[in-house]
Amino acid sequence: MNLKRLIPALLLMALLLSACAAGANPSVDVAAPDGDVAGFWMGLWHGLIAPITFIISLFSDTVNVYEVHNNGNWYDFGFVFGLSMSFGGSGAGSKRRW
Repeated sequence: MNLKRLIPALLLMALLLSACAAGANPSVDVAAPDGDVAGFWMGLWHGLIAPITFIISLFSDTVNVYEVHNNGNWYDFGFVFGLSMSFGGSGAGSKRRW
């Protein structure tokens, strides 16, 4: 592939990928109607139950996978950590078997 075709293709890929970037959450540190803001431990729990919650959310309008009223990065870290635990992200499955 020559350079004249490669540069526009790379620019198009960069434009498409930048369109997928997440925006700011305006509900960070804003309390939910019950007065709580989800933190690390709620993020961990929501990550652990995310596969089940996702299936339920397909059939219900009152169930969401992600809590928007959270404290920001700590909730996100707990959510991703819990999600990796629920999908077996320890890497133990890749070790060599004898």
